Amino acid sequence: MSPSDGLDGAIGLSLQGRKRKSYRFLVLAVGLLVFAAVAGASFVVLRPTTLRIAVGPSGSEDQNLVQALAQSFDRDGSPVRLALITSAGPVESLALLGAGKADLAVGRADEDMPEGAESVAILRKNVVVLWSPSGAAHKAGRKEAKTKIKEIGDLAGHRVGVVGRTEVNARLLRVILTESGVSPEKVAIAQFNANQIAEMVRDPSIDAFMTVGPLESKITLDAIISTARFRGEPTFLPIDVSEAIARRHPLYESEEIPGSTLSSSPARPDDTIETIGVSHLIVAPQSLPESTVGAFIRQLFAARPSLMREVPAAAKIEKPNTDKDAALPAHPGAAAYIDGTERTFMDKYSDYIWGAILLLSIVGSGSAALRHFIKRDERRLNTLHREKLLAAISLVRKMDSIEELDALQCEADDILRETLDCYDDGAIEAADLSAYALVLEQFHHAVVDRRTAIIGSGAGLPRMRA
Repeated sequence: MSPSDGLDGAIGLSLQGRKRKSYRFLVLAVGLLVFAAVAGASFVVLRPTTLRIAVGPSGSEDQNLVQALAQSFDRDGSPVRLALITSAGPVESLALLGAGKADLAVGRADEDMPEGAESVAILRKNVVVLWSPSGAAHKAGRKEAKTKIKEIGDLAGHRVGVVGRTEVNARLLRVILTESGVSPEKVAIAQFNANQIAEMVRDPSIDAFMTVGPLESKITLDAIISTARFRGEPTFLPIDVSEAIARRHPLYESEEIPGSTLSSSPARPDDTIETIGVSHLIVAPQSLPESTVGAFIRQLFAARPSLMREVPAAAKIEKPNTDKDAALPAHPGAAAYIDGTERTFMDKYSDYIWGAILLLSIVGSGSAALRHFIKRDERRLNTLHREKLLAAISLVRKMDSIEELDALQCEADDILRETLDCYDDGAIEAADLSAYALVLEQFHHAVVDRRTAIIGSGAGLPRMRA
């Protein structure tokens, strides 16, 4: 094997080894980058989102329902979980939402909502029940005088007992009185807690009663039964202007209480009566992401059928009003789910994805141009080395000693090392390296030929001493 062949083989092996190492390093780096990206994306996407929901009071139907809902989400491994914040009632729950201490809150539609609050789901519909005692029950061995209150117009000059200490129920009663043509100033309002039903019913100064809750509310049923026991069979007062109230006050709705709904024997009421309804809602701030609200309401209605078997109150859960002119607008995330306009991942992020691809392309082109500019000196030096090696081919043919050839060979080896370093740094491309290899091959052929000629002539051999 000639020296040229051995050197060329060494060069080839060196180049292949360097390329294999560079390729392996590149594959390993890309693999680690892809793994990190996939792991990071999976962690972000699959990690459950926990929403703080304010609900109260403790032990109420609302809290029991939300607690069961939270347990259902945990049991099903849902992407959205609930963390309960127990409050004193709807007013405090909404205050927590407004202060940013809760992500969701349970409250009535006619409460003072925080700015930007929007409806997510209706937990139930509350209705107003107004009644007066007949006064026919016996008390202390005598009959009470029968009441003359048979309609809302008769409430002027009387006192109404309202269940619930919050201002919202008293405000609703004043709206009903005003729309019914009765001056609110002529009607006294006394408010009682839910645990003061017996005290309210027994108070002889109370001439009529009002509750706001679901039709099957235990509070309403207990109050009506107590009224019948202590003060005679109740007379239910219809709100005949319910439709007018709903038009002028969009937070309220015109509803009906069918006959025998509150009691079948005796029938209470004995016929259908008109009344006012108001929704009890889950609300969220507009700032809560649409995707999060959409995922929550999707889980809510998916869990509702099974939840009804555990908590019958879940059957009352409804979708909120998504009309643009709704008094309390639906959150965009809830509206998208209800209206079937939810956007897919590509719908949401396709512009960002293509923008990122374009940006990466620009960055890649820019970095390549910058690298090309930075490596310009190395590239210029490599070109000079190649030209110097090309010129050395002519010098080899004129050399007369082996020492000169060896010195030139060492210089060519140094040029080879610098050229390979330039290739590894990215200063030159594979095509430049191929051109250099061609010149180097011609140089080695010239060296071999000249070395053979010098040895054959004996000019380069050292002289023997006598």
